Amino acid sequence: TDAACLMAGMNQTQVTEFVLLSFSHGRPFLFVLFLAIYLATLLGNSTILSLVSLDPHLHSPMYFFLSHLSCLDLCYSSVTVPKILANALRPQATISYGGCLAQAFFLMWCAGAECALLALMACDRCAAVCRPLHYTQALSPSTCATAAAGCWLWGLLDSALHTLLAARLSFCGSARLQHIFCDVPPLLGATCSNTRPNELALHVSSIFVGLGPFLLVIISYLCILATILRMPLATSRRKAFSTCSAHLLVVTMYFVTANLNYNRPSSGYSPAADTLVSVLYCIVTPMLNPLIYSLRNQEVWGALRKAVRVSGTP
Repeated sequence: TDAACLMAGMNQTQVTEFVLLSFSHGRPFLFVLFLAIYLATLLGNSTILSLVSLDPHLHSPMYFFLSHLSCLDLCYSSVTVPKILANALRPQATISYGGCLAQAFFLMWCAGAECALLALMACDRCAAVCRPLHYTQALSPSTCATAAAGCWLWGLLDSALHTLLAARLSFCGSARLQHIFCDVPPLLGATCSNTRPNELALHVSSIFVGLGPFLLVIISYLCILATILRMPLATSRRKAFSTCSAHLLVVTMYFVTANLNYNRPSSGYSPAADTLVSVLYCIVTPMLNPLIYSLRNQEVWGALRKAVRVSGTP
């Protein structure tokens, strides 16, 4: 066992690849399922990016931040799904040691950046609803660009810490991961090294990178709710609720699944539950985000209809 290996100090060989054990059943179904999710993610988020770039009516802070969210969602899926599709067609699902660390690095980067970006988007909605007269001045293009760059840098620094800690782990015997892609929690479950520094880093990160932005989101929406309730016209209240409800749904879905993924109970999840949580967090959510933002957003639908008309013009 791994414990015996650790006590004896034996069989700690240099790992060159990991075997992914969650591919034992349903490979054709998994291939079709993840291919459909990936294509929908590419289509939805690429459409958002194109519309925000091409339509002048969408050149506002809200859509600027939305374009960064779409970029993050494309990164999330592209880091994991192509390798999942390739492994679904192979007799044995594997990933190289370097590829595993790279995959975990980019996943953690996206996770940290998206937490900060969602908090930033909540502040943007708070400023738009609560301080509409100062909104344009407070969120100038240079301010938005600096804030977005800060989100990406925040995620990069967080990811670098976790990846460096993961690179020091040793694996005894054959390295097997109970997962369909590489992330920090599955690596901690497979190692025979002391994982206390890694677990401590995850807990600290969950406070500063996860809980901090989430509390900022809650405060922003409490301010928004208080402002909406003071509005005299029902139509104004409905418009404000409609503008903010999509973002609140995305935030709730993301933070809940992220918390389940990185703050696990000491006993852990079953392999099936573990895989399901990670798939919802890293693969399904990026597909749903553009749908949630566009379904009730008349500006996005208007830009899409305009783009379709222009493309159909001879």
